[in-house]
Amino acid sequence: MSERWLLSFLKGKRRYNYRTAAVIIRNNHVLVCREDKDDFVYLPGGRVEFGEPSNVALGREIEEELQCTGEVGRLLFAVENFFELQGENFHEISKYYMVELPDDFPFIVEGPTLITFDEGHELKFYWVKIEGDGLVEFNLLPKWLRGQLDDLPDTTVHLIEDERN
Repeated sequence: MSERWLLSFLKGKRRYNYRTAAVIIRNNHVLVCREDKDDFVYLPGGRVEFGEPSNVALGREIEEELQCTGEVGRLLFAVENFFELQGENFHEISKYYMVELPDDFPFIVEGPTLITFDEGHELKFYWVKIEGDGLVEFNLLPKWLRGQLDDLPDTTVHLIEDERN
């Protein structure tokens, strides 16, 4: 097996990150992930590796994190996002794809639907209702996603978001 080279690097307090993420919707709920004791959730996915297409990276991340095979569909969003997190100033390029999970993937809305471990971290996955205040209460990041999940675009949308304080 060759060495993995994740497309994420830090220079001082500045981080470049190339990430891919899954928009997984079932019964008007979206699947989100909370890592260890973070006070926020994010969509399942992860960093792209050098030489790896983003949709292939997402399929790999789904298998690693959700322990199942997902069908990676169309690209919804291509995003350039600037934000601060845990003392680092991020310049992140993200690709968000529609993903279908197997029908037997659990759908539990009271508490976590799945708990796994990846790269030494505990991951808890939750189904959160898209309508109402659930995405705000769970603190879904990046914040721009909160207003996009209830009306997904028909074609790929390119966004440039600056969430720095």
